[in-house]
Amino acid sequence: MNDAQIKKLIAREEKRQKTVINLIASENYVSKDVLTALGSVLVNKYAEGYPGRRYYGGNEIIDKVESLCQERALKLFGLAPSAWHVNVQPLSGSPANLAVYTALVPPGGKIMGMSLTHGGHLTHGHKVSATGKFWQQVPYGVDQKTETINYSEIKKLAIEHKPNIIVAGFTAYPRIVDFKKFREIASACGALLMVDMSHFAGLVAGKTYPSPFPYADIVTTTIHKTLRGPRSAAIFVLRQKTGDGKEMSDLIDKAVFPGLQGGPHENQIAAVAVALKEAATPAFRKYAKQIIKNAETLSAELKKLGWKIISEGTDSHLILVDVWMHGVGISGTVASNRLEKAGIIVNKNTIPGETRSPFDPSGIRLGTAAETTRGKKEKDFIKIARKIDAVLRKK
Repeated sequence: MNDAQIKKLIAREEKRQKTVINLIASENYVSKDVLTALGSVLVNKYAEGYPGRRYYGGNEIIDKVESLCQERALKLFGLAPSAWHVNVQPLSGSPANLAVYTALVPPGGKIMGMSLTHGGHLTHGHKVSATGKFWQQVPYGVDQKTETINYSEIKKLAIEHKPNIIVAGFTAYPRIVDFKKFREIASACGALLMVDMSHFAGLVAGKTYPSPFPYADIVTTTIHKTLRGPRSAAIFVLRQKTGDGKEMSDLIDKAVFPGLQGGPHENQIAAVAVALKEAATPAFRKYAKQIIKNAETLSAELKKLGWKIISEGTDSHLILVDVWMHGVGISGTVASNRLEKAGIIVNKNTIPGETRSPFDPSGIRLGTAAETTRGKKEKDFIKIARKIDAVLRKK
């Protein structure tokens, strides 16, 4: 590289990544093959439209790249092309979710999604997101005592408010989601069921977390978290018609392009295809199992050391720790900064029953996917838990 400044910054970032313990639940490390595809000459091609329906010439090979990515996405999750369609053009998770609502929820309609402080995502209808400006959010949360989802309460809420779409999924909820119960709730109030599996898609692919596909109408996911691919997203949608007879898959495709995006990033889509192939291997399934083992170990050891773990544990790759109300009286921001100085990277996070600002909340979120990629096992996470405890307690 001739650009010395950028080359130096990349080298510094590479060194930083290699020398820290990365517990960011939404980050991971991609393979060299994924990086090769991402940095390939595919970046040069403009491909507005879809395979076989482009607005520019010279896309014969590009069409094959995108079609292959779609084929691999459906195959990875055991989906028949006759029953499911997948759009692999969304640039990331937020625009993917926005595309679904744009396609299927009328302006001013209702999105029922998990509250931000209880573990939901901004794009599940939160007011500071565009999804909360164009549509109404009907928020649901967790039970204050168990800190887990109370499906009976959600059903009452859904029947009362009659949302157009219910979003099951999270950015900071450590437990397994019962998709069958969500299906029953959606059916009871006449809503579509969308599952945002961005955080646990790799665990579903690795057969360590229940699949949402038998119950959902739409499934969205990012590719870069537990699925260990590039920053990108996909929308899976059942091949079924809406109440006015329109194909949902057509509506989704039109919402992505030309509704929200222009030409897709085909180098990114090629990198997604590589990651999906890797996720279909026995080695990846072994990896997914280790992610869960490591999360359970980290959670149990922190609990043993006296830390309050939200919901008393985890079924996934992530853990929420209360460092303020039941911790050592420091905010999530202070805890995150203190840990970063010690070489441990986490993120501050709100927790159920939050009493502080989202900008300086009561908790921290930990994830095990990235360090599991680096080969760490249970014994390593016991050491990590003890180091976290020592840093936060200033031992």
